[in-house]
Amino acid sequence: MKNYDKYEIQYFMPPECTYDWVKKDHITKPPIWCSVDLRDGNQALIEPMSLDEKLNFFRMLVEVGFKEIEVGFPAASETEYNFMRALIERNMIPDDVTVQVLTQAREHIIKKTFEAVEGAPHAVVHLYNSTSVAQREQVFHKDKDEIKKIAVDGAVLLNDLAAQTPGNFSFEYSPESFPGTEVDYAVDVCNAVLDVWQPVPENKVIINIPTTVENAMPHVFATQIEYIHKHLKYRDAVTISLHPHNDRGCGVSDAELGLLAGGDRIEGTLFGNGERTGNVDIVTLAMNMFTHGVDPGLDFSNIPSIRERYEHYTRMEVPPRQPYAGDLVFTAFSGSHQDAISKGMAYRKDNNTNLWNVPYLPVDPMDVGRTYDADVIRINSQSGKGGVAFVLKNNFGIAMPKTMSEQVGYLMKDVSDHEHKELSPVEVYDIFKEHYLLFSPKFTITECHFKQEDGIQAEVTVKNYEDGSEKIARAGGNGRFDAVSNALKEHFGITYEVITYEEHALSRKSTSKAMAYVGLSKDDFSYWGCGMDEDIIKASINALVVAVNKVLAQES
Repeated sequence: MKNYDKYEIQYFMPPECTYDWVKKDHITKPPIWCSVDLRDGNQALIEPMSLDEKLNFFRMLVEVGFKEIEVGFPAASETEYNFMRALIERNMIPDDVTVQVLTQAREHIIKKTFEAVEGAPHAVVHLYNSTSVAQREQVFHKDKDEIKKIAVDGAVLLNDLAAQTPGNFSFEYSPESFPGTEVDYAVDVCNAVLDVWQPVPENKVIINIPTTVENAMPHVFATQIEYIHKHLKYRDAVTISLHPHNDRGCGVSDAELGLLAGGDRIEGTLFGNGERTGNVDIVTLAMNMFTHGVDPGLDFSNIPSIRERYEHYTRMEVPPRQPYAGDLVFTAFSGSHQDAISKGMAYRKDNNTNLWNVPYLPVDPMDVGRTYDADVIRINSQSGKGGVAFVLKNNFGIAMPKTMSEQVGYLMKDVSDHEHKELSPVEVYDIFKEHYLLFSPKFTITECHFKQEDGIQAEVTVKNYEDGSEKIARAGGNGRFDAVSNALKEHFGITYEVITYEEHALSRKSTSKAMAYVGLSKDDFSYWGCGMDEDIIKASINALVVAVNKVLAQES
C-alpha cells in the first residue's frame, strides 16, 4: 500500500520493562466487571437510548450480574442527568450495585455531576483529562506540569464536593489518551491524584488505564500495565482498571494480558459496542474465562435473550460471527467438521463424561442458551455425510447405517448446490422421505400374507403403477423378509444381493414406530430404501419395496 511511511509508532515503552506477566498461563479469577454500555456504548449509538430504554438496559445489566455500572455523563445532556436522578429517586439501585458517572476535570462539569448523584447509595465519580503528547501539543497547548495540575485540581474539587453532597461516593481517575502518553508520566499524574485522595485499603480508589485509541500490540500494553502496577503509590488501596478499545482489533487480548500484568478491573460493553470499532466485549472476555473452567461471575447462560434485548434497545446488530453470541458461531457446514462434532457428541454420551472436549466447539452451546438441533450442524453444499446423519438423528430419530449415510450425504449436497441455499432440518427430512421412504414409481405391495410350510412362504399382492394391474407373487425363504424378497425377484425377474438390513425404534415408547433400512447391491452399485411403521415387519417390507423400486428404476 502507498503512504505507509506517513505513520509511525505513537506509543511509549516503560523506562523499565519487566515481563512477569509472561510467566502466567491463564487468568485464575474474574476481574471486577464494570459495564460502560450506558455511557461509552450509548454515546456511540446513531440514536442514543431514551430514558426508558436506558432504565430497561440497566435492569438487564443487573440481571446479568454486574455490580458496577457506569450509567452516563450527567453533565452532557438532560437525558443523561434525568437518568441518574431516576435511578436514585425511584430507588432502582440494588444494595450490592455501584453506579458510576463520568466527568471531565472541569469545574462546572464536576459540579453538575455532583448535583446528579446527590443521594446516591454508592456512586463512583470518574474523573478524567487527556495526557497524551498529541493532546498536550495540539489541543490544550500545555506542558506536562500544566496537564498534571488539571488532574490535581479536579481531584481536589471531587474531595470538596463529596464532603458537601449527601450520598456515598468513591473516586476514579483516568489519564485519557493513555496510549499516546509516556508511561512514567502517566504514573506521575496518577500518583499526584492519589496524593490528593489519600486512599486506604478500606476505601479504595480506582486508577483506570484506557486504551482510548488502541495503537500498541497487546504485549506492549501488558508491559505498560505491569510498570504501572509496580510504580503506583498506595497500591494496596488502588484498584487498577483497564478500559480497552478495539481500534486494532485486539481489545480482548489487551484486556486478558493486562489482567495477567496486574489489572484488577475491566470496563467494557456487551458485544463490544462503543466509539469507532468499539470497547472490549465483556461477553467474550467472560466466556473465555468460562471455557478455562473459571466462573466469570456474570450470567450469560441465555445469550440469545440478552442479545435480543441489546439489539432492541441499541438498534445495533450482533454480527453472525461474533464470538459466543453470533448466529453462526456454533455452526459447522464443512463435512469434516460435522463428522468430528457428531463423533465427539457420541463419544461424550458413550463415555458418560461431563467434561467438554468436543472437536470444533470450544463451549457447549447449551451452556449459553443455544441448541444442538438448530445451531450446531447445518446443511449446505459443503456438508458431508456426518452432518446429514447428525441432523436426521438428532431432529427426527433416524439413525442411518453408516454405509447408507454417504449416499444420503451426497444427495443433500447435490440438492443444496443446485438450489444455492442452506437446507433446514425439515427440508433435509423431506428430501430423505421423498427419496428413501416414499420412492415407489414402479410398484407397491398392497397385501402380504405368510404361512409356515417348508420354512416361511410369502404371498404378496404386487400393484404395478404403469398399468394399474395387481398380481400375486409367491416364494419361500428362511424368514419373512427373505421370503418377500424372493417373491419380488421371481415376479420381476431380477437379481440383487441384500447387503444391509438394520432396524431400530424411533422412540422408547411401546407404541412407537419402528424404522427399517435395507441396502441392496446390483452390478457393484448400492440401492437403499427405508420403511417406517408400528409393525417392524411392515417397516422392513416397506424399506425393501423402496430399494427394489430403485433397482427397477435404474434398469428401465
